[in-house]
Amino acid sequence: MTSARARLAELGIALPKAAAPVASYVPVVVHGGFAHVSGQLPFVDGEVVKGRLGDDLSLAAGQAAARACALMIIAQLDAAGLLERVERIVKLGAFINCTADFADQPEVANGASDLMEQVFGDAGKHARAAVGVPALPRGAAVEVDAVIALRP
Repeated sequence: MTSARARLAELGIALPKAAAPVASYVPVVVHGGFAHVSGQLPFVDGEVVKGRLGDDLSLAAGQAAARACALMIIAQLDAAGLLERVERIVKLGAFINCTADFADQPEVANGASDLMEQVFGDAGKHARAAVGVPALPRGAAVEVDAVIALRP
């Protein structure tokens, strides 16, 4: 099995610096063999991707934002020294800032899901929720959290 770090290199993906919490929480909590990663915002070049799907953001832009969230989840795992202990991505929760009539939340969330499968292979396939919301912290377009099974 190829390590996650090696797979990232093969894909030409450089991890961003793990974002510091923006409020009173920690980025990762490990309990009972699982890493619970707090919701991550889509940072690109140090800036949060802002906007609303169905209004000022395209589906492709939403997918790219979801991918950036997934990349930040991986960066948080790396910063916590857990990247090479990932056994399985168990579940992602994707929150999409969108208009009331926008109905393509699953397609937006695929930006995060597809990256997890690319990096972790079959172990990156996961359960998921994709939910439309009227607002997200810092005006973000997408936020994604994760539950990850760890090897001892």
